[in-house]
Parts: sequence; structure tokens; C-alpha cells
Amino acid sequence: MRFSAWLFLFLALPLASILSAQEPAPMIVEPEWTLLANDLDFPEGPAWDGSGTLYFSSCLGEFLGRVDASGYSVFVSHDEQREKWQRTNGLTVGADGAVYACEWAETGGAILRITPDGQISALTRDFNGARYNRPNDLIFDPNGNLYFTDPNSYGADKPDGVVYRIDHATGAVSIARAGFCFSNGLAFSADGSHLYLAESARTRVLRMAVNSDGTLGEPEVFVDMPGGDPDGMNFDADGNLYIAHFGGGHVWVVAPDGSVLRKIKTPGKKPSNVEFGGPDLRTLFLTEDETNSVYRTRVETPGLPLFHHPDRQ
Repeated sequence: MRFSAWLFLFLALPLASILSAQEPAPMIVEPEWTLLANDLDFPEGPAWDGSGTLYFSSCLGEFLGRVDASGYSVFVSHDEQREKWQRTNGLTVGADGAVYACEWAETGGAILRITPDGQISALTRDFNGARYNRPNDLIFDPNGNLYFTDPNSYGADKPDGVVYRIDHATGAVSIARAGFCFSNGLAFSADGSHLYLAESARTRVLRMAVNSDGTLGEPEVFVDMPGGDPDGMNFDADGNLYIAHFGGGHVWVVAPDGSVLRKIKTPGKKPSNVEFGGPDLRTLFLTEDETNSVYRTRVETPGLPLFHHPDRQ
């Protein structure tokens, strides 16, 4: 090798060291997970009610479960009111104490309302006469409007996923924005000014401003998540976004600027969703689809209270 080439390598090494020092690998955290429920069939949609109960879907098992001070039990099953609902995915709890659920089925999905005593009704089953595909996740905004995702095809070149909005005052359904490659998990910023969306088939999370009419602005990439699909997610009180990385075996913790702070190792490779709960919102609940179980662990920073919880009314 010529002297000039050796000199180039010698000078380049410190620069490479500086660049690598500026981009350290995210810290891997391996917490102790407590098993809450197992022998499920594709668990999803953990939803904390603010007063002691966690609800979740067993999507392919066709029932909703709950965990409270008495332990795990079935909340509602498909054998009950069979004509009113099929499989459910994402869940959230309203200020009225009811569970709001994304129904997905081959015959077309719906958004359901399930009262604490298990009575089921549909908020919407179609948009302008066309049935939904497979509603996936849902979330309330600061004014009680309900946003939900409705993906269709799965593929990075198939932008047929939609985000819908149900008006709190009128119940009218509108398209907040369309054109996503498998629209999935949702999370609102603390002030409700931005909506974050997991665009799973493109392995990334998007950030969009919420316009005055409830529509969503131009998407910008918040974080890329190769090696798996971003799925359900929630914010903590410091503005960090916890994202279940389905297929990647971790929950990513992403700072407000989009940098990855750490990755929390999960009991299996297929974490599907996360939810903060407990009296201090420092319990992180997890649904995981390789082990088909629901877990919890403790975290230092409490979760951001969701807009429909009693302390946000």
C-alpha cells in the first residue's frame, strides 16, 4: 500500500470514531415482566379504564378479557350477542366507562361500544354505504372525537389504509386522511395538536398536525423502525413515545425529536401493543403474540393520561 493511502486511513480513523460516538446504539433494557393472562389467541388492544381494570382483545379467540384486583377473567365472548359482533382488535375506554372497540371480520368491520355490563352496540358499520375493511386501533382527541385506523392491503406499495374520525357532537364519520400503507396504531401528543400513526407496511411512524376541521396535515416521518412492524403505542409524561415493534421483540422508546432512547426487551418477538396504567400510571402493560399473553412491568416515568380518562375531563 502506498504511503498516501496509509496516511488517508490514519486520518480517517479518528473521524470515524467521532461519528460513531455521536450515534450510540440505543440501550437495551431487560425488565422483569409479570404474566397476567396466557393461553390467548393473538392478544391486542390493552386499555386501562383509570380505576383498576385493564381490558384487552383476544383477537382470534373471539373474546375480550379483563384483569383487575380479582385477576384475569373473560369480559364478553363471541358466544354472547353473537349477532352483534365478531372479532375485535384495538380498544380504548371512554369517559362514560364504556369500552370502545375496533371490530374486524371478513364481512366488514365496525366501531363498537361495550358497556361495563357487557351490552354491545355499533357506533358505525360503514362509510357512505361501504363497509369498513378491518378497523385496527382507535383513540379519543381532547374534544371527545374518536379517530380510528382502517387498513386494507398489506404492502409498502399498497397505500389503501385510512384514518377515520367520528364527530363527538353529531356522530358523523369523515375521512381524516387516506393513503397509508397499513394504517395501524395511534397516539395523540399531550396538547392534541399532532397525531402519530404507525404505518406498519413501511416500518415507520408518521407525525401529522391536526387541522381545525379535524382532518390531518401532511405526514412527516417521525421514526423509521426496520426489522419489524410498528404497532400499538402510547406516550409517557415526558413526551417519549413507547412503540410495540411487532416482529422485533422490543418496545422502542423514542424521544420527542425522533431519536431512539432505548429498547425494552419483550418476552416474545411479537409485541402488539402497550398501555400505561396503575394508580400512578407507571405500570406498562403489554400484549404479546408469540407467547399469546398479557404482561406488565414497572417504569420510572408515568404515562401520559389519555384524554378520555376522568382526570382529563
